[in-house]
Amino acid sequence: MKICMVGAGYVGLVSAACFSDFGWKVTCVDKDPERLAQLNRGEIPIYEPGLDDLVARNVAAGRIEFTGSLPDAVRDADVILLAVGTPVRRGDGYADLTYVFEAVEELAPHARPDAVITTKSTVPVGTGKEIERRLKHLRPDADFAVCSNPEFLREGSAIRDFTHPDRVLVGCDDDHGRAVMARLYEPLSLRNAPIMFVSRESAELAKYAANAFLAMKITFINEIADLCETVGADVSEVASAVGADGRIGPKFLHPGPGYGGSCFPKDVSALVRTAREAKSPVSLIEQVEKANLERKIAMGARVESAAGGSVRGKTIAVLGVTFKPNTDDMREAPSLVILPMLQARGATVQACDPQGCANAEELLPGVAWFADPMDAASGADIVLLLTEWNEFRALDLKKLRSVMSGDVLVDLRNVYAPKLAAEAGFTYTGVGRGLSIS
Repeated sequence: MKICMVGAGYVGLVSAACFSDFGWKVTCVDKDPERLAQLNRGEIPIYEPGLDDLVARNVAAGRIEFTGSLPDAVRDADVILLAVGTPVRRGDGYADLTYVFEAVEELAPHARPDAVITTKSTVPVGTGKEIERRLKHLRPDADFAVCSNPEFLREGSAIRDFTHPDRVLVGCDDDHGRAVMARLYEPLSLRNAPIMFVSRESAELAKYAANAFLAMKITFINEIADLCETVGADVSEVASAVGADGRIGPKFLHPGPGYGGSCFPKDVSALVRTAREAKSPVSLIEQVEKANLERKIAMGARVESAAGGSVRGKTIAVLGVTFKPNTDDMREAPSLVILPMLQARGATVQACDPQGCANAEELLPGVAWFADPMDAASGADIVLLLTEWNEFRALDLKKLRSVMSGDVLVDLRNVYAPKLAAEAGFTYTGVGRGLSIS
């Protein structure tokens, strides 16, 4: 099995490395010269635990290589996987398919006539049909099969998600395409991983629907957390009780400053626009999108409230700026809304993040960066926990308080026990636990 992976971004690189580890021969194509140079030097341009070792092992074994030439890469490929970016289109929130169609036009003259061309990128319903139409126009002599194979990888645990999936979803309406895709994933099916074959349109929509549901679950518990504060309940206890119901489950029932990342925001936005174009609006999902933005803004106001009503002239130490732990991804991170808001209201911000600094520096001008959380907190009036990195969970709270000028701890991930924070000398504010404890 020879695979061409078009795109060496997050999805493409992780998937290519995992496929090569199955024993398949993978050629990974990317148009970014700097990224290619990094990969060919053995450097991984993104942070994902375990990915550097996985790539190095398979490069050494000759199972994966990196190139900028798409025509050369597709000539002998049984499967061509499209893992290029589909960013939100400026102005209307729809998925921008420019890179997908550019790749299709470039590969069409050079691919084998029986190649299976599969989208791994998240694409709107109907994209496969449009790719098929374009391919028939470009190569009327060929008999390409066009499939959809959306990924469900979580940043920070992507390799395990790929090798131990809840399901592998393949949308295919062609017998040859189905047979090749079944062969591609045979190493997983031998481990009893569920391989689900559905129609192409069903696969395309299922990816959006799954992410929208998870975004809705996060938004739901955030609103329940606000209600808990008003009525005197503890959201941790409420979430545990709700999550114990097998129909609901405990995952994604953790309140915080709103969701971010590369998938949820853009996929929710794209689903809303797709539904409107289809004259079948998803009003519930529209409200999720609105509520999530308002959530991030409200968290800035929460810090102000914890600081006594104003942050002007105060120094805030921020622990974590990436949208979640175990990644360096800053896309749509709550910090990108909250920190500029605090700066605009007169605060000085000094931050620490185990992996996010390099990507965050340009996005958060005026922030002072520190490698150690104690250094970031030195002289601070307020400590704000935004991302629940393990490095921050075990901090000595008494030592943290001792290096500060103030005593305010705002914990937007409910990492710290309020009682222990109070014993360390903090005035503590969590989410859904009551506004402040001292």
